[in-house]
Amino acid sequence: MPQPKTRYRLITLAVAGACAALAMPACAQEASSGAGAAGATSAAAPVAVDAAQATAAQAGDPMEAPKVVVKGIRASMQSTLNLKRNSDGIVDGIVADDIGKFPDTNLAESLQRISGVSIDRNRGEGAQVTVRGVGPDLNMVLLNGRQMPTANLEDLAGRAFDFSNLASESISQIQVYKSSRADTPPGGIGATINIMTGRPLDMGRQASVGAKVVYDTSNRHLPEEDKAKRSYTPEISGIYSTTWNDGMFGLAVSASYQERNLGINRASITNGWQGPFRGDENSWGAIPQPGATGAADIINRPDPTDVYSVPQNISYFMRGTQRQRTNGQLTLQFRPNKDLTTTLDYTYSQNKIQTKYHELSAWFNFGPSVSKWTDGPIASPIYYQENVSNQDIAMNGGDYATKAQNNSIGFNAQWKASRDLRFNFDVHHSTAKAMADSPFGSNNDLATVSFSRGNTRVDFSNEMPVLSIEGADFVRAPMQVSGSWFQNGLQKMEIDQVQASGKLNVFESSSVNFGLSATNVENRSAFQQVQRDTWGGATTPADYPQDLWRADTLGQYFSKLGGSGDPALFQQIHLFDFAAMRQRAADATGMPEKYLPSLADPDYDRRTTEKSRALYLQYNTEWDTAMPMHTGIGLRYEKTDVTSTALSQTVSGGTWVAQNELPFVFSGKEFTTLSGKYHNLLPSLDWDMDVRSDLKVRASYGHTIGRPRYDQIQGGTTINPTGTVNGGTGSRGNPALKPVKSKNLDLSAEWYYDRQSVVSLGLYYKKLDNYAGQTVLDETSAGVTTPVGGKYWNAALASGCIATDTNCLRNYIFRNFNGQDGVTRGPDNAAGNATGTIRGIAGDPMVHYDITTFVNEKAATLKGAEINVQHMFGNSGFGVQANYTYVKSDLQFDNASKGNQFALVGLSDSANLIGIYEDAKWSVRAAYNWRDRFLSSVTDQVGPNPQYVEPYGQLDLSIGYNVSPNLALSFEAINVTDETMRVHGRTKMMVLSATQSGPRYMIGARYKF
Repeated sequence: MPQPKTRYRLITLAVAGACAALAMPACAQEASSGAGAAGATSAAAPVAVDAAQATAAQAGDPMEAPKVVVKGIRASMQSTLNLKRNSDGIVDGIVADDIGKFPDTNLAESLQRISGVSIDRNRGEGAQVTVRGVGPDLNMVLLNGRQMPTANLEDLAGRAFDFSNLASESISQIQVYKSSRADTPPGGIGATINIMTGRPLDMGRQASVGAKVVYDTSNRHLPEEDKAKRSYTPEISGIYSTTWNDGMFGLAVSASYQERNLGINRASITNGWQGPFRGDENSWGAIPQPGATGAADIINRPDPTDVYSVPQNISYFMRGTQRQRTNGQLTLQFRPNKDLTTTLDYTYSQNKIQTKYHELSAWFNFGPSVSKWTDGPIASPIYYQENVSNQDIAMNGGDYATKAQNNSIGFNAQWKASRDLRFNFDVHHSTAKAMADSPFGSNNDLATVSFSRGNTRVDFSNEMPVLSIEGADFVRAPMQVSGSWFQNGLQKMEIDQVQASGKLNVFESSSVNFGLSATNVENRSAFQQVQRDTWGGATTPADYPQDLWRADTLGQYFSKLGGSGDPALFQQIHLFDFAAMRQRAADATGMPEKYLPSLADPDYDRRTTEKSRALYLQYNTEWDTAMPMHTGIGLRYEKTDVTSTALSQTVSGGTWVAQNELPFVFSGKEFTTLSGKYHNLLPSLDWDMDVRSDLKVRASYGHTIGRPRYDQIQGGTTINPTGTVNGGTGSRGNPALKPVKSKNLDLSAEWYYDRQSVVSLGLYYKKLDNYAGQTVLDETSAGVTTPVGGKYWNAALASGCIATDTNCLRNYIFRNFNGQDGVTRGPDNAAGNATGTIRGIAGDPMVHYDITTFVNEKAATLKGAEINVQHMFGNSGFGVQANYTYVKSDLQFDNASKGNQFALVGLSDSANLIGIYEDAKWSVRAAYNWRDRFLSSVTDQVGPNPQYVEPYGQLDLSIGYNVSPNLALSFEAINVTDETMRVHGRTKMMVLSATQSGPRYMIGARYKF
């Protein structure tokens, strides 16, 4: 056994000997003993490797990772069954068919084949996952057992990992841990997902190169201004692994480069539905009450107790996206003897996305209207029309780009100290950064308008809303630039993590796993928006030659959505080159700085540090009886300190400027810091028994946690500038907010009725506590006073004014105190009331703010079932895989109720049906995935309104042909039946969006050396 100094030299040598290259080897693995990797194409492929020791198992320990080989679908399915039988707890997974060949082109789309896993799509591609009804923020993602950072400019506060950043060709397997264990890092209430890459000492000498041509049909359904020049794009990947000095050294390098040009066309109520209102409510935005002007124009009026909403706007959106994704990994291993293996690896990914779009929209101002409604109790407009004249028809455009980069460097050492004792040490530094990749920023919008819109109607009886406009005249009212905004966003996350673990065999059939870890996570999000609110026109139409716009017809871009052929659809859309129009607006206004983004003075800057320390102990034992049993019982202790700093504006005072308006004046910005801490004790228990040789039952119980979103724990207080005489409002995070805690129970039975066939049933129950709710605190700012309740106010009350008659109060103060400290009178308005400003002075009361913050107050339960079938039809080459997941919770959104609600998002049943065929030459797989309706959000752009994603099913097809043992050809088709997606509000007719994309086809070749 090496002595300490010798071991130190060996580890040092392994680190010092590493050379730089890029690699992410993908090796398909199947343990010769039946306890290795999972089947590649299986929809449910458990992996019997501890998450905390995932890196260890791949680091080359001959006792933990026997050399494995997978050849094709059938061998992969056989491996799946062996793994399922030998796993501890509830573990699923997917493994590559072969080196560089993963079942799907996207990791999230592969994960959706597993029972209980659903995905959220972005830009027509899987991005985030929901597991057993638990949303993306509460699922932990690891890379080789290491916690991975994430950065996403579309959600600066989220923790969800974006799987679209990683190419599937570089991955060997994915493990999904649905039950908790002491040696599994916390953070995943739904699941802990471990992405695995290969190791050269396991792979040996092999190499593979592949190339594909991708044709995305959605690109051809875009305007020329937004469309990429090429619909056909390349994908190239390569993997090389070698060993030398009789397996003492190993090197693996891989890289991939992918381009994709795509389009998304969407008809939507972008700014949500105003309300909800009760039928007898007389509020701004509500339809006229009986007897009021316009009431006769309401058909089938909602009953007094019905709930209804009114659309805020209507929008048609065409977005072209050009994506470039680069992945790579270098892995170097050193094994001086059979007892010690060291691994140094570097992983890199970059995802560059350029976006161009155009939009036609109309805004409703809730004036005189004509409408027809469905029956209650939740009424929806069948059509809604506002009678207007000379309003704006908006034709907006955007051109921006983002770049997401991930870097991870790590070192691992595996040492078998003796026959019964082994150790694992792992350390890594990983970063994720998302930023703008264009001089125009990370997002923008340039509005151009014609003020010629007459009566405006939207018909909601089709799949997409149908807009009709009367009187549009682009000659009488030429196009011009109006408002605009340019954003720059930045998000960066860094993780430093050290893990040390060990395993001690204490008896012949018992062992103890132990370990500790230290994890530091630093997250920064910053954002600035340069905005011009010149929605009435930035200058005049004369400043803009009309040939800057190209007239086009709208309906052709929405041909796959019901309603696009409606003769009533307004067809006139005017498109433009964004760069040329932006420059023209900058020249016409003489303010070029207003048409470019900046991050020099962020509006928003949040920095959070989380330091977690953990230790665990787990005891495992087996009983070799007539019905062999295994038990694992463990305990994990986790302690986390949170420090959160945020940029806040400093309030210097409030000015009473109108009847009820008392906006605040800000004197600058400053960083404020808040802190918090929490700790958790997380027990776990796994038990399984072989009832007979082909029947296994399992039970698992454990506690897991999911950490709060970053906006929920941000430091600093944000005060809204629009105060009133009643005070102000604001918001603040709570760094002391505890994580969501779940108590989980799993039961399952598995019947292996044939060598490559199984039927399994799983039941699960989760009791979740500590969900974040909101509370309102009454606070003040030192030295910031308000005239309300002050010297002048009280004098006005003494004169006979009442507190609710603010016109009387203001008139008295202006007549009697004009020119005194804080009082400046202006001219009287048309109603005869004095105008001017009144400020708080010394001795007046301090301003009170209603500060909304987060507290742990919500609880929920989840329960569900998973059934999985895998069957091979003898030696025919045909097989089938099918699974169905049922999930239910006691926390559902009440569509008939007004006000804020707490409900679990992401809950939905899901199903998969996969047919396969394979022989020596051909392999065919047809996979259908279906997800039922689910609640995606409890708010829209207006307020507490639900968003439901309607049921969606997609058919994918892949065909492979082996020309020779070395050369294989492939054809893949994604979304073969060209499905569309739709999102609605409280009723199906209250559409929020209807989206079309298109099928995607790939032809490729792969050569193995």
